[in-house]
Amino acid sequence: MIMKRCLAFLAGCLLATGAHAGEALFTEVAYTGDDDGPAPGATQFRNPVIAGFHPDPSAIRVGDDYYLVTSSFGYFPGLPVFHSTDLVSWRQIGNAIDRPEQMPYGDGEELTRGLFAATISHHDGTFYIANTCFYCPGRGMGNFVVTARDPAGPWSDPHWLDIDGIDPSLFFDDDGRAWLVNNGVPEGEMRYDGHRAIFIQEFDAETLSLVGPRLQLVDAGVDPASNPEHVEGPHVFRHDGWYYLTAAEGGTGEQHAQMIWRSRAVTGPYEAWSGNPTLTQRDLDPARTDPVTSTGHAQFVRAQDDSWWAVFLATRPYRGNQYNLGRETFLLPVQWREGWPVILARGERVPAVLERPALPRDAATPPTTGPMAWTERFGAGTLPPQWVMLDPPKTAWFTTGDGLRITPAATPLGAHGQSRGQPAYVAHRLLHHHATLATTLDAAALDAGEFAGMALLQNERYHYVAGLERDERGAALVLLRRAGKDEPEGGRELARIRLSGVPAQVSLRFRLAAPRLDVDYALAPGDWKPLAADLDASLLSVDTAGGFIGNTFGPYAVRRDGHP
Repeated sequence: MIMKRCLAFLAGCLLATGAHAGEALFTEVAYTGDDDGPAPGATQFRNPVIAGFHPDPSAIRVGDDYYLVTSSFGYFPGLPVFHSTDLVSWRQIGNAIDRPEQMPYGDGEELTRGLFAATISHHDGTFYIANTCFYCPGRGMGNFVVTARDPAGPWSDPHWLDIDGIDPSLFFDDDGRAWLVNNGVPEGEMRYDGHRAIFIQEFDAETLSLVGPRLQLVDAGVDPASNPEHVEGPHVFRHDGWYYLTAAEGGTGEQHAQMIWRSRAVTGPYEAWSGNPTLTQRDLDPARTDPVTSTGHAQFVRAQDDSWWAVFLATRPYRGNQYNLGRETFLLPVQWREGWPVILARGERVPAVLERPALPRDAATPPTTGPMAWTERFGAGTLPPQWVMLDPPKTAWFTTGDGLRITPAATPLGAHGQSRGQPAYVAHRLLHHHATLATTLDAAALDAGEFAGMALLQNERYHYVAGLERDERGAALVLLRRAGKDEPEGGRELARIRLSGVPAQVSLRFRLAAPRLDVDYALAPGDWKPLAADLDASLLSVDTAGGFIGNTFGPYAVRRDGHP
């Protein structure tokens, strides 16, 4: 179902603009990945529960069903929505932002902008997602709510909220009143960079607007004298007559920590738990093996058996603080101790495997973590919901049904975010540090001056691209890399192999082993040959490339006027 509305829009654009001269036909994309680690037993599950670039998880229970949404930043469709019946096996059922006209964002902005820290809630048959858009055209930074009767969609157009700050979250109380909490600049003087506060204001669910006074609940964090940085990602929930406020401190890096407060009234005053934080890994030995770091941005969920759980983000570095997967979605049980919810005792490591929730097991859902292999041949008339692109499309440049057909764009990946159009890139999130990514391309319809292949991308300034380039003399296999803003937008050439003619098909393969990358090609099925070996994949880590998103990979096509 995903992107049906998007493709209807694109089909109209295609009729309006006419077809371009050439196209690239991708007949399949194949993926295998396995990061080793301990295998879960029959009664256990593996962390993360949703691998790869799925940060800022927000989860709720509705009856016997669980729904979860994560951030997507500059990618479109945005705000992936997942469903589960056991809190462990998650199936993506849609994207809350899946129509180009629904939420224009991205053009002229870097990939790390866009849609931040969505939260999902439910009341009286309606689902709500509250979210922040960083620099939407004509609006700048703003907060909004979208609604749906079915969490798989369609979701409404945004209802913009008259509120400053970021990270809005809705709470529906037992008396029917609704409240919105979010992060913002504190009242009075901002004492230091990163000084923020948590606010609450009543929310009118009929008009989807904020009413009444806005009240500050937390100034700076649990211990204001220590100048805690960026208290954010707040949620409110109720248990045993108490209102609990939870929020993260310390930024989203290695100092990330989850804090908890409580009050007898939803509007406060809130008392901080003396044992805070309820979750962190910042106190552990940085030299430990197989670390999980940067834990935080958690939300608590009460299961139907009265057990409590928390979803949160964390990272899995392979060397130092280098990781290419971005921030992933983890799950841990919550223990109540003297009226306070504890996710993990101080000094304890996030376990890689642990006991499953005591819920009926869903064995039919394809895995979103652990060893996996899949092949996508794009046989349906719509893209599956896991596939994304850079920004909402303004013109038609791809079709599916008999493979993925892409019209090469004039905009290379390195020019994204400069108001110069959209790169022709269809992407999937990378799910493992040890993975093999391959695509098969029928390049017969490419014209001279066009290039098509596969990209492995961290952001506009850091990526690898392997592909086939057509020119007046025939064709060549080319490997490109961009490693910083001073490199050419289309990438610096690392390898070139001239072909005697234009092959009927070519397969391209990236083999990742944490910081190592090998690139291969095959002109006949299974006949792999090296294009380049022992490349540095750590260039695609957040530690090197900056930002806070994860790698994606997928088919890509560009015209020479946008390519060196």
